[in-house]
Amino acid sequence: MPEVWDDLLEKIKTAGFKPFAIYGNWAWHSATNQPLNFETDDHNFERLLEAAKRVGLYVIVRPGPYVNAEANAGGFPLWLTTGAYGELRDDDPRYTAAWKPYFSKFSKITSKHLATNGVNAIVYQIENEYGEQWDNINTKTPNAAAGHYMQSLEENAREDGINVPLIANDPNLNTKSWSDDFAPNATGNVDVAGLDSYPSCWSLINHYEHFQEVSLTQPSFFPGFQGGSYNPWGGPKGGCPADIGADFANLQVLPQFDLSTRHGHFTLYDVWRDQLGRIRVPVVATSYDCSSPIRENRKSIANLTVTNRVVNSTSYSDNAAIAIRELRNPSTNAAFYVTIHSTSSSGTREAFKLNHAGSIVLNGHQAKIIITDFSIGKKKLTYSTGEVLTYSEFHVKGARKGSVEGAKGWKAKFYTDHQGVIASFSAVNGKSVVKFDNDVKVVVIERPMAYLFCAPNLSDDPTGPVDKSGKISLSSLLVQGPYLVRDVTSDGSTLKLTGDKSNATAIEVFASKRYHSVPWNGKKVEVSKTSYGSLKGSIGFFKTTTKLPSLASWKVRDSLPEKLASYKDSGPAWVDANHRTTPEPTKPVTLPVLYVDDYGFHNSFHLFRGYFDGSATGVNLTLQGGMAFGFSAWLNGELVGSYIGNSTVGKTSLVIPFANATLNKSGANILLVAQDNTGHDLRGGAIDPRRILAASLQSGASFTTWKIAGEVNGERQLIDPVRGPLSEGGLTAERLGWHLPGFDDSAWNSRSPSTGFSGAGIHFYRTVIPFDVPKGVDAAFSFVFNAPGSKAIHVQLFVNGYQYGRFNPSVGNEVRFPVLPGVLDYVGDNTIGVVFGHRQRRVEMWM
Repeated sequence: MPEVWDDLLEKIKTAGFKPFAIYGNWAWHSATNQPLNFETDDHNFERLLEAAKRVGLYVIVRPGPYVNAEANAGGFPLWLTTGAYGELRDDDPRYTAAWKPYFSKFSKITSKHLATNGVNAIVYQIENEYGEQWDNINTKTPNAAAGHYMQSLEENAREDGINVPLIANDPNLNTKSWSDDFAPNATGNVDVAGLDSYPSCWSLINHYEHFQEVSLTQPSFFPGFQGGSYNPWGGPKGGCPADIGADFANLQVLPQFDLSTRHGHFTLYDVWRDQLGRIRVPVVATSYDCSSPIRENRKSIANLTVTNRVVNSTSYSDNAAIAIRELRNPSTNAAFYVTIHSTSSSGTREAFKLNHAGSIVLNGHQAKIIITDFSIGKKKLTYSTGEVLTYSEFHVKGARKGSVEGAKGWKAKFYTDHQGVIASFSAVNGKSVVKFDNDVKVVVIERPMAYLFCAPNLSDDPTGPVDKSGKISLSSLLVQGPYLVRDVTSDGSTLKLTGDKSNATAIEVFASKRYHSVPWNGKKVEVSKTSYGSLKGSIGFFKTTTKLPSLASWKVRDSLPEKLASYKDSGPAWVDANHRTTPEPTKPVTLPVLYVDDYGFHNSFHLFRGYFDGSATGVNLTLQGGMAFGFSAWLNGELVGSYIGNSTVGKTSLVIPFANATLNKSGANILLVAQDNTGHDLRGGAIDPRRILAASLQSGASFTTWKIAGEVNGERQLIDPVRGPLSEGGLTAERLGWHLPGFDDSAWNSRSPSTGFSGAGIHFYRTVIPFDVPKGVDAAFSFVFNAPGSKAIHVQLFVNGYQYGRFNPSVGNEVRFPVLPGVLDYVGDNTIGVVFGHRQRRVEMWM
């Protein structure tokens, strides 16, 4: 949502990243195969590019057409998934004609924001994880269709003004696609071929040799490296922190590993994603060069931007359990010794020494960068036995004496040799500043305190605060205390800081001597200058509380009248399912074709009504609806069977007996199948339809007629183009707009979801709750669900018309659904809708 774009970009910038990456979403801009929408609300991604320029971030643009991104059908519009456009992601002319309008418009918009035009879009990605270049990689036999597809995308981008480098990303080490180094002048090659890697474990993958073989003359580039972990159906509640916690980041994500293999460009997937599946803003944040992020200090270090790998060995250390890789800057001679366990999965505590004084410890799953000949402006840090700006012993070349300032209880010793001064600390607690007589100041801090250091930049130039010569500019500063500094501006001798804090805190600013005052969020801060030149003061905390609204007052209505035999399905919401053929590759077992995508329905719930005369003992059904989908069946208004879902299976076959239903022996019997789909699959599975693959009666009659209902207008026209197709489905509640703000529910009954309903069915609950969040408060809100008793339930959460969460406790463990500003109105009324049913009759819910 545009309401959170600035907030997210400011946080990414504060974290030390220079660019971030965005995915486009073809489905979001072309939901109905009608004229493209790049103008309204958050369809207008140009506003995001403008926000990035304002904040001071470069942008990696990834338009698709296919983006994967764990989005519905990988970002393909669902009208594309019927099979009528071929297998997709190839040179089929039907598919080519489909993607060109979207891709061309996206490129034309982006072309106005390119770095080559003085703005900030630096590279343009062609497709995503498309490692299809070879039919036989060993003989380099090309996949002609894939090559022509890539070539067409590249030519289209160039024709529409994209003149920055074109990039691609291999999905794994084995595909080796689109690189001129690996296959010179092959059809479809890009300017920079990258590699995605998601280790999610402690074993380090040897990427160095891969890049030596595949892209020797190109930047070693990870368009996607694991920075998070998606939580699939059946995954742990709250995600997968054990796989991606601080230790994993220390070893894999933060640049110890990537520096040691000289990967100067890598993106972390993902920092944040839009739960609604539209344009991902931003899905990834990026360390475009080795300057950032480097440890918690978030400072840019020019020495790291160019390094050569010298050696990878255990002989550098006096402990064979430690492996050390040496990198060296050919211009400054600065060296970086990346130290890790010889067995990367090891978590033992190991002490060791290098070829200089001082002991170093790796305690558990750690990696450290030890430095020598490190440039600090025109000065030299000869060596440090700890990490950059987090060390316990270091040597400053050219100094003759040093002193500790601003700390109590620090045990520091200084030793002078013929080149400079060695500073040694036996204990590092909190923070101190070490001054040397050659005008070098070194801030020494323990790791927990380092998390509260921010490095904002006065310039909106993403390359700051280091200029092209490697000199620290006057726009550079450090701020310690608040957990987030969003922005800083300069007015003469005043630094104006804006940011967030969670309580009253001390604040210390390291900046140019010309600054004497540092107002915080527009309010004056009393500061004094320390002996080492920083400005120090305190900022109070205006404690405010936001009272959470009550979720006690609800209205309710039955959302499945279609189960009743008396229901009339002759209205415009229903179509006759009378197709005898389908463009889908997989043909139905029984006719007519009951593939909802063939009839222009794609999202969420779909309803099938099958008619038959005479008797039958049961029905044999095969349905496909995506991982964790479910369905229920009613015969003449009585529940006869349900399938609650499976976290790893997207198709099921059931024989459902009619023993507990009453059949009309003379006249029509009506079977209702209510299918809760969970979206289209990724990659080649995007065209797998949501459907009844087979439906046959047992011991008696045959079906004579079928009707299908889905989104009220199918793929032709949305009820509400602002919220998009993923917020519309085939339930009565969705077709009649009960989930939208402003709907009149005054005639409905009053009842809470926690009270529930009797019998089997699907009910829609609706309430309106007020919010009044004070301006300037960075608040976050979540809806939390519980299903007491049986877990046989599928729940959808609607917030102000957006379908914003699916709670399926029988197949998933997630219970908390955060809702962003822009969806949730922080100052005003909010319409909340909850739809649930099948056999479970109660849902508890709170905020």
